[in-house]
Amino acid sequence: MKLYYLPGACSFVPHTALAWIGQPYQAQAVSREALKSPDYLALNPLGSVPVLEDGELVLSQNVAILSYLDALYPEARLFGSKTVRDKAKAMRWLAFFNADVHKTFGELFRLPDYAQGKDELGAAIRQAATQKLLAYLAIANRHLESHIFFGEQISVADVYLYVMLNWCGKLGIDISAFSQFKAFIARVEANQGVQQVRKQEGLA
Repeated sequence: MKLYYLPGACSFVPHTALAWIGQPYQAQAVSREALKSPDYLALNPLGSVPVLEDGELVLSQNVAILSYLDALYPEARLFGSKTVRDKAKAMRWLAFFNADVHKTFGELFRLPDYAQGKDELGAAIRQAATQKLLAYLAIANRHLESHIFFGEQISVADVYLYVMLNWCGKLGIDISAFSQFKAFIARVEANQGVQQVRKQEGLA
């Protein structure tokens, strides 16, 4: 198996999953420039990470990759449990983080083309995206008031939120008002697999 990743990006999630599984794998870092190269676009026409190669199978999209790895290695409990019900709960959070929260970062990392060079419009778009993001994060924080993780134990959903909370720091988004995130980040970073991947991606 080979995973293509961008350090600190959402590909950190399947990278951690592979570390948890404990089987041999390759992890290939790619630059933002390389994502648009013909060779990489042949793997993923969207020019994004992650991409997982397993023999002739090539998968993009976190949810697809994580579901595939979980099916192959159920004993790794990537979704924090071995029961169908509890795995479904963690999957719900993963879907929320992937489809809703992550999407909101898009306008914070890069303005739409129609807003380029239009300072007032750009500021309004960023403000609206930030408010939406904080509303989503409030939902996650509320869950953590009565739970340690988003699965019965640490899961890929937890790692996804952890990655995005780190993005908040890079973007200067203040999350200090959320009472649960500091301790949550510490719990995730205490995980051996997360530590391994942080070191491998040069984030430690």
